[in-house]
Amino acid sequence: MEKKKFSTKQFVEMALLTAIIVLLAFTPIGYIRTLGLEITLIVVPVTVGAVTLGPTAGAVLGAVFGITSFIQCFGMSPFGAVLLGINPLSTFVVCVVSRDLMGWLTGLIYKGLQKATSVRRNSVVIANFCGPLLNTFFFMGTLILLFYGSDYIQGLAESMGASGPLAFVIAFVGINGAVEAVVCFIVGSAVSKALLTVNRVNSAP
Repeated sequence: MEKKKFSTKQFVEMALLTAIIVLLAFTPIGYIRTLGLEITLIVVPVTVGAVTLGPTAGAVLGAVFGITSFIQCFGMSPFGAVLLGINPLSTFVVCVVSRDLMGWLTGLIYKGLQKATSVRRNSVVIANFCGPLLNTFFFMGTLILLFYGSDYIQGLAESMGASGPLAFVIAFVGINGAVEAVVCFIVGSAVSKALLTVNRVNSAP
């Protein structure tokens, strides 16, 4: 798919996944809010798109996810609002760039696994598991890089008894990352497999 223009069907799938991301982002089902960060179920449609439509689509969907996350910082997410007040540009990087990279790399991982005979059968599951892990890695990585020295993050780290960046990450997103991984592993894998099957059937002569 990456070597040719998107077909009308693929554009429709992209539009549908984009609509799902926006719907999840601005309704209670998209974010399960906890202290500080949120468990982001929006990872699911991003990874599904990355697997079924390719790395470029994954990057686009990841960027849409990131933009909706950035919009949340304008009063809808207390945590994001504080980050925005500290540094708007860094907040954009944390929200948008990290999710864009997540979607793109998830698509590349799936594409690479498809070329490896030993793991090809499990490529959908592995890619859908990598999606939320990459989301957590890039989000927390940019957060630590750009905001760890701020009084706000230092205060959160102290309140959690975290003595360093790694301890802070573990204390802050341990449950979040586990829930995202499980949800994407189950739901994302099932949806991806179903869409890939339908696409193969429809493209058969």
